[in-house]
Amino acid sequence: MKPDKVLAGAHKAPGSGMIVGLLALALFINYLDRGNLATAAPLIKDQMRLTNTQIGALGSAFFFVYAPGQVMAGWVIARLNPYRTMAFSLALWSLATMLSGLASGFAALLALRLLLGLGESASWPATSKLLAQHIAPEKLGSANAAILAGIYLGPALGTVLGAAFLARFGWRPMFVVFGGGSLLWLIPWLSGTRHASTAASAQIHRREPPYRDLLCRRQLWGTTIGTFAGNYTWFLLITWLPLYLVKVQGLSLPVMGELAGLVYLLSSGLSLLFGRLSDVWMRAGATSHRVRMTMVCTGTVIGIGTMLACALGSAPVAIAGLLVFAFANGLCGFNFYAIGQTLSGPHAAARWVGLQNGIGTLSGVVAPLVTGMIVDRTGSFSLAFVSAAVVGVAGLLAWIFLVRRIEPIDWTAVQPTFSSPVAPAMSAQTAPPVPPQR
Repeated sequence: MKPDKVLAGAHKAPGSGMIVGLLALALFINYLDRGNLATAAPLIKDQMRLTNTQIGALGSAFFFVYAPGQVMAGWVIARLNPYRTMAFSLALWSLATMLSGLASGFAALLALRLLLGLGESASWPATSKLLAQHIAPEKLGSANAAILAGIYLGPALGTVLGAAFLARFGWRPMFVVFGGGSLLWLIPWLSGTRHASTAASAQIHRREPPYRDLLCRRQLWGTTIGTFAGNYTWFLLITWLPLYLVKVQGLSLPVMGELAGLVYLLSSGLSLLFGRLSDVWMRAGATSHRVRMTMVCTGTVIGIGTMLACALGSAPVAIAGLLVFAFANGLCGFNFYAIGQTLSGPHAAARWVGLQNGIGTLSGVVAPLVTGMIVDRTGSFSLAFVSAAVVGVAGLLAWIFLVRRIEPIDWTAVQPTFSSPVAPAMSAQTAPPVPPQR
């Protein structure tokens, strides 16, 4: 049975192309809305007279809710369904974005960043559940790459358009307009997935592997540490790059927007390219383990090198390092989730990725706050970039020594222990069949 036939019997079930397209658009909106704060940070900092530590706290506040919210989202998805959860998630974070434009001070902005984090927390668990259901394993590379391309385009266009919008209208109208526009996504989603959502709700009684079974898998902890390390650098940049380019490198707002946007745009294009290459490589006979592990380790090494270049090099070297970092994003990003979806399978994907990305994105709490504290105490970003490189080394070791093998886990086997070897692979022929809709 093909993955996009999981909703068998539902002749009006959405096609995999529509699902991937709308999910990519949703994650594009997701990162565009959360990135507004970083784009507007130079103006907000001056107008509200905030310290670097307060700016870092605003960036971190989002993740105080976003990270644990993803674990909760896996539980909600299993009892609601991924289609409805995704719709509610986007509506909530769009409202938080709009209200941010009306915030009167630091406390109000902080509260709305928490609400934004709660709204966006369900996006990746729901997305991974839907991709694992609709997409064949050998096509997960390009599907996740499309999602990651949307994620990278969010900051790319958001930074460029946001910087231009800031220069003309100020930061408050930007939040209101961007948040209100996000709600338009609900129209095609609710229309296109209505029948599939109803059918999925009829199957919410199906048992998924309990959290205790997931938590005792060393592969889960390997993907979690690897995701934390990869996300650390990403969240450092998405939070601090505009301020770094303006305050340290002396770029104007429009030029900052163009350079930061170029980094994200390159990441998007390279993600699509490497995602496609991963599918071609697997169709040529390479195993999922070989393809995913080669790409994720290579990307991690590149990321470590670019952070050291930013820390130790001159301004031109640092800017070049930021551009090369796009290759690390292109190689790693989509593989983080393709690996988790491959290991967990369709039934456990929401909970696995909820744990992996929930714990992994705690780096979104740590990176912005630690960076702000380092800059306040040292007056320089150098040590912050060195710290990101050290975290990257830890991630590389996790992929190699904890994950080890990338192949589907057999959840019907005896309950594993943390130290147990990888469970036997479960082929498409031996995997438990998904009952058709009624």
